[in-house]
Amino acid sequence: MGNHTSVTQFILLGFPLSPRMQMFLFALFSLFYAFTLLGNGTIVGLICLDSRLHTPMYFFLSHLAIVDMAYACNTVPQMLVNLLDPAKPISFAGCMTQTFLFLTFAHTECLLLVVMSYDRYVAICHPLRYSTIMSWRICIILLATSWILGVLLALVHLVLLLPLPFCGSQKVNHFFCEIIAVLKLACSDTHINEIMVLAGAASVLVGPFSSIVVSYAHILCAILKIQSRQGRQKAFSTCSSHLCVVGLFYGTAIAMYIGPQHGNSNEQKKYLLLFHSLFNPMLNPLIYSLRNKDVKSALKRMLIKEHTSREH
Repeated sequence: MGNHTSVTQFILLGFPLSPRMQMFLFALFSLFYAFTLLGNGTIVGLICLDSRLHTPMYFFLSHLAIVDMAYACNTVPQMLVNLLDPAKPISFAGCMTQTFLFLTFAHTECLLLVVMSYDRYVAICHPLRYSTIMSWRICIILLATSWILGVLLALVHLVLLLPLPFCGSQKVNHFFCEIIAVLKLACSDTHINEIMVLAGAASVLVGPFSSIVVSYAHILCAILKIQSRQGRQKAFSTCSSHLCVVGLFYGTAIAMYIGPQHGNSNEQKKYLLLFHSLFNPMLNPLIYSLRNKDVKSALKRMLIKEHTSREH
């Protein structure tokens, strides 16, 4: 093995840009980060405060917003710090924690989107049995299962990652401690780790995505059978928001971890992951609020109530 000094900290290389461009991106990403927290926080607040939104669909939506905020809080602040000071290191413990949390939130969101598609499937294909099938007890069990599996799957990767010796380069070619970028710095065989990353990505991406496709195939058939035009439009409106989120999340994730390796794929995947961890959480509340009448109505009621209380 030779005489090596164990690595106690890492330096995140981020994006190789000029200082002026880094300052511009710092301002831009700070704005996006604020919008992410504000948008998702508003959705959580509306769903908690408006009793009309106390339904399984919005219960799951509020937790999707919480996961999105956690997602952004885990990666974006460190990226902003590195844009101001590219040489500022992150501790080994901080890096491992960031990797674990990212995997936890990613796995949980994958499973939560499946649960949300199942909720829409039951609502549209079995409307008369909806309240029985999607009882609050079942909703809590489905949510808890998503979180527990998300944590356990991330824990598997962490348990395999921690024993590896890191004794070479300290420079992580990424804007956060992404697991594949970290594995490249290990000075021992990481073949098992790489197989587990691929197997884990396949299990939480391909399987769940396939189940979502099957659910929406049944939903589409059920919608086409609805007689009233208004009923079809309402069903399409409700499902289209979820489909947009599913497309953005799964599309970028599959391209990053299961897509073919070619050319300058490391840099391309770095930008894909930037979209995945910063823009997706910011776009989700916009998609749901702009395309969802219930959320827009709840926001209007809240603003009117706030305006009335100020007048009095």
